[in-house]
Formats: sequence, C-alpha cells, structure tokens
Amino acid sequence: MNLFSQPNAKAEPEKVQQIKIWVYELLQLNLDTPISIIQLRCNEPGCPLLETAIAVMTVPTKTYKIHKSIAEIAFTDIARTLQQK
Repeated sequence: MNLFSQPNAKAEPEKVQQIKIWVYELLQLNLDTPISIIQLRCNEPGCPLLETAIAVMTVPTKTYKIHKSIAEIAFTDIARTLQQK
C-alpha cells in the first residue's frame, strides 16, 4: 500500500495558494517561512479517501492534517485546525 500515491484529482494551484495565505494570516507568519501543502490518499479502514497535510517549516516544523481534499477546505477548517495545536 502506498500512502503517498497521488489521487486522480489534482489540486487547483489557486486553492493551494489561498490556503497558504490563510495559514500565514492566522499564524502571523513571516512570508519567508515556507509552507508545504499536500493532498494524500488514505486506504486504511476508517480513514477518509483524501486528506490534506500542511507543514509549516518553522523550527521545529509544525504539521497539521485536515480530513478533506484541498478543494473542500474552507477558512473555518484552517482556523479550527490551527487552534487545536
């Protein structure tokens, strides 16, 4: 099983950029801080078909997961997820 296989649906670059903007704003990050956003397929029982992983490259790196595809993510999903850590 390959947990890192790419799903058929590609994420829209505009949506990825919007999510990054929300993360920068909510965490009040310097724009020089790299953020990685990737959509992953999960084949484990009980796991959603697609999930989105967000990595904020600070020291230490902070990672967040949202159990939705990139296309489904709204501002409220980002705000809720970032508040949980």
